[in-house]
Amino acid sequence: MQTLSEQQVINKINHGESFVAQLLDGSLTIHISDYQPFIATAIHNGSRMAESLLAKCALSNAERYYEEDPLTGEFISSLPIVLQAEDSRYEYDLNRVPEHCIYSVAWGKNVWNEPLAKSEIATITAKHDTYYRILRALLKKLEALHGFAVLYDIHSYNYQRRDQPTPVFNIGTEQINMRKWRNDIGRLVGLLEGVSLPNVENLVAVNDVFSGLGYQASFVKQFFPNCLCIPLELKKVYMDELTGEHFPLVIEQLKTELKRVITQHISVMIEKRKRRSRVKAATVLSSALPKEVQVLDNELYKLARNMDTLDYINPLNLKQEKAAFMRRPHQYRPAFRYRQLDLDPFLFKEALYRLPVDEVRDASIQLMYRRVIDQLAKRIDLLTSIGTEEFLYNSLRYYGQPSDDDINNAQFILHARVHDEEPMLSYEPEQIVQRFTDAAQSYGIDCKIIVTDKIVAGALVSGKTLKINPTRRFGEKELQALIDHELGVHIVTSANADIQPLKVLKIGLPGNTYTQEGLAILSEHLGGNILVSRLHTLALRVIAVNRMIHGDNFNDVYHELTERYEINPDRAFTITARVFRGGGFTKDYLYLSGLSQAIRLHQQRNLDPLLIGKTSFEFIDILDELISREIFLPPKYRPAPFCQSGPRDQVVDYLLSSIR
Repeated sequence: MQTLSEQQVINKINHGESFVAQLLDGSLTIHISDYQPFIATAIHNGSRMAESLLAKCALSNAERYYEEDPLTGEFISSLPIVLQAEDSRYEYDLNRVPEHCIYSVAWGKNVWNEPLAKSEIATITAKHDTYYRILRALLKKLEALHGFAVLYDIHSYNYQRRDQPTPVFNIGTEQINMRKWRNDIGRLVGLLEGVSLPNVENLVAVNDVFSGLGYQASFVKQFFPNCLCIPLELKKVYMDELTGEHFPLVIEQLKTELKRVITQHISVMIEKRKRRSRVKAATVLSSALPKEVQVLDNELYKLARNMDTLDYINPLNLKQEKAAFMRRPHQYRPAFRYRQLDLDPFLFKEALYRLPVDEVRDASIQLMYRRVIDQLAKRIDLLTSIGTEEFLYNSLRYYGQPSDDDINNAQFILHARVHDEEPMLSYEPEQIVQRFTDAAQSYGIDCKIIVTDKIVAGALVSGKTLKINPTRRFGEKELQALIDHELGVHIVTSANADIQPLKVLKIGLPGNTYTQEGLAILSEHLGGNILVSRLHTLALRVIAVNRMIHGDNFNDVYHELTERYEINPDRAFTITARVFRGGGFTKDYLYLSGLSQAIRLHQQRNLDPLLIGKTSFEFIDILDELISREIFLPPKYRPAPFCQSGPRDQVVDYLLSSIR
């Protein structure tokens, strides 16, 4: 962060420069990433007071903190222009006229033990004047650029001393020309009413606890008639106002919700005043990639880039154990061996939680990285426990377990008669490699294709390496479905992740397995290459996971598949081994569940945001926003079936349209 004089700040504003700076005296922090027609201010955010003044102050730190507005600057940190006061309102109150900005008595308490010297008063009031000269320059600039501006004047208030119920959000309109701005205020009330906070009942009011009579609103009204200042008071539901204890979950949600509310509100105002067609809320946010995000992303990637779960969880002795089991399927229970974990889990977690995620100002980006870090901590627990009794517990934490809907969907599909089985063909490994190579060339993607019998699946992707199991036999449609699945989604999204400015999409967002597999099966379906027998396999995986979770052993599940569902021993072993590897791997139920979600979304909206890397259904709106802001790039590559669907089997269409 730069340290600048008042004149240097004003010069940068006049020249339209983006910058982050603090005034030389530390009284004000200015964040300007983009000159959009709105400002957010937190003029009572600060708690700072000069040492010489602290000696004269009659109030303790706790007494001052009680009447200050802590964290209000954090709530608006996502926005492109933020003015955040760092000094305590007990030194000078920016929301009072200059001649009365220094309290002698506040809230019934004497503020000073002894009178302030004239020189101290002059220094203090000069800070007040400096703030308003900077604000004047900024509003003048925005008015020249856009013809209008909005100032969201954020405050908080104590409520426990009040007897009557009070609103979570209160808008003060006493100094607003309501004939001119009534519709805009009404729209803001509606947006605030849609805010959801954990364990907080939301209520929005106008001129209830406060009426908006502060000096900042009157300053804007007097000098900038084309600008709207909206005093917005937040009830201190995000902290214990008596002890000062913070409530992190409420704080995180308030940051996210205020970002959403303010950007949606100002985007409509821009539409109306500039007579534009629909303005997306994301476009009023900065398109510059913050340096603190780049630093965090690089550090996270260095830490987590080699953590591929399947590299550790695929048994090293799969071929030998399969042969031993097939000789004695009623007595022998496979004893799989696994690759040793080559990192210290304790040091890894320690490094994870030291990452500078708190320095990220944007609420959406910060939330995304917080969730990634939390998921990586769960993944290291999963990897640490491979081959132990704790593995199933950690797999349930990481992947979850089938819901009643998942099990019902699986059972419904298994009632469908297989009418479309195709002959299994003996492709040579070289032929399979060539088919994948040709497909990769058609996409224009350079990927590595290797043949290995050390994987359970027919094929799998690790980064941009495609591994093919030479022991598997395929029908023609099954082979093309595998290409649509592994290359069309897993390799395509890896290639798209490689060109992103941030590497987090190479690591993967929480829920990326669910999303990736759902999109990959959808790709098979849209390509017209998914068979009822393939859906049966997905359904049987759900059944196998559910049986394993409820205590059945390897042999129980295998015989359930061969006897009740009458599938061949080789296929039954593969499904069972996938589920029991590691000690109980619940991932396989996600294929059918992810497909159901992918189909629903495909019917409702464009799926491009999910193709830009290892993404997640949960984050599709945030990804859409970040693409609109040009922080992420739209997908360069798309699955071929997403661009041109093939003819589809009517029975498969019916089955997939019926699952929930």
